[in-house]
Amino acid sequence: MSAPQAPLAARMRPQTLTDYRGQRHLLAEGQALRKALDSGQLHSMIFWGPPGVGKTTLARLIALHSEALFISVSAVLAGVKDIRKAVEQAQQEQRYGRRTILFIDEVHRFNKAQQDAFLPYVEDGTLIFVGATTENPSFEINNALLSRARVYPLQALDSQSLLEILQQACDAEGWHCEVALLENLALQADGDARRGLNLLELAMDVAGDQSADRELNAEAIAQAMSHQPRRFDKGGDLFYEQISALHKSVRGSSPDGALYWLLRMLDGGCDPVYIARRLVRMASEDIGNADPRALRICLDAWDVQERLGSPEGELALAQAVTYLAAAPKSNAVYSAFNALRRRITSDPSYEVPMHLRNAPTKMMGAQGFGQGYRYAHDEPDAYAAGESYLPEALADEQFYHPVERGLEKKIAEKMRYLRQLDAQSPHKRYS
Repeated sequence: MSAPQAPLAARMRPQTLTDYRGQRHLLAEGQALRKALDSGQLHSMIFWGPPGVGKTTLARLIALHSEALFISVSAVLAGVKDIRKAVEQAQQEQRYGRRTILFIDEVHRFNKAQQDAFLPYVEDGTLIFVGATTENPSFEINNALLSRARVYPLQALDSQSLLEILQQACDAEGWHCEVALLENLALQADGDARRGLNLLELAMDVAGDQSADRELNAEAIAQAMSHQPRRFDKGGDLFYEQISALHKSVRGSSPDGALYWLLRMLDGGCDPVYIARRLVRMASEDIGNADPRALRICLDAWDVQERLGSPEGELALAQAVTYLAAAPKSNAVYSAFNALRRRITSDPSYEVPMHLRNAPTKMMGAQGFGQGYRYAHDEPDAYAAGESYLPEALADEQFYHPVERGLEKKIAEKMRYLRQLDAQSPHKRYS
């Protein structure tokens, strides 16, 4: 057990793999990591998961289980000099036949040069590298290092594992607490053991000398849990996972799902203005002309958020989110936009057709600028049937395909009618 002055979370670190809670998908009998440890086949690995799920603890326990030297380095504070020092220690241990685990916390914060510094020693077996990261290794870790380490995803702890950890901490500290209160604390911990133990320690401090029998009551637990936001990592994987869930709920026409993820993000401290910007994007990307009102509603919600702040602005965002989810869907504008952007970057830079050019001077008129242009308002139904407004090489192509939903159903009907007029026109350009 660690020194009493250490935080409760540090004092309660398990000392054996048997005492470790959670991650049964890795450590249960027959699972890949457990089989490797039991057979003594240590290998370099990366633990990827949210905070407080036991990444550092598991690395320490693997070193103990394997009787290996454990060297811990924080990527926030360390540099190449620290890596070289760790390599020297590992080389000394290697002379005595002992393996060394180099644990790098927050390894995603190492730049390429720092990651490259220990790569040769991982490759020749001097070091067994174990990294911990909350960020997706595919984006943050060099391919060379990633190819030499197995990635093990760690999951947020379930309520039962958290409850066991909290109960064990109460027993170790000589406190009693009703199971129902600990269950509430476990729920508030939100899958994070460190967070749960910190809340429990705060509750113990709140109870303090007022509880001669060391009983944690509902009041102490409530005070510890007050104003504790849910897990949310601004700019990290969890951030992008939740905004993705919000976008997909809108696209999937689920107002309940969209509202849930909106409130999860707000509860976690996400900037409401960022959400407002994303809603505007959804209105154009997934709804478009099927319901053009969606874009205006999102812009109005953004305006309310900036003018009034919380909670009025957040309620306006909720109104916009539910409207987007319930609205008819079309990605026709988005698809046309992307298709034409690809063509523009790959095709030659076609000249503007002469009939579409303006002729503000006599000289330009004499050169043919604007010649043959048909003023639509002078044509039947204000439509110049057979005319083309694309470069000749693209004249027969169609990029915008309205869907048969919402207002775009009417747009699609009109476009079909206009194409019929074009086909029948004796004035068809580029015929």
